[in-house]
Amino acid sequence: MEEAAGRGQTGGMCRSIKTLRPPALPEEATEEEIRAAALQFVRKVSGFRAPAAHNREVFDRAVDAITEATAELLAGLEVRGAPARKAG
Repeated sequence: MEEAAGRGQTGGMCRSIKTLRPPALPEEATEEEIRAAALQFVRKVSGFRAPAAHNREVFDRAVDAITEATAELLAGLEVRGAPARKAG
């Protein structure tokens, strides 16, 4: 995955992980955006941009778990003042 130029750290948070809910995004986050944020989180926590072969499975499982948890979080959030979400 490509990373945007000029990304780094601010206040201890990795800037490449962005807010994934409206109104920060004009629409709901895509599965790709959620997975990209999960990947950035796992990279930051593990300290590895890409894991060695012997760590690949656990790294990928962590990305999968965080992707799922993030999607569940975003689906359950109620943002006051935001338009009601479409049932789907």
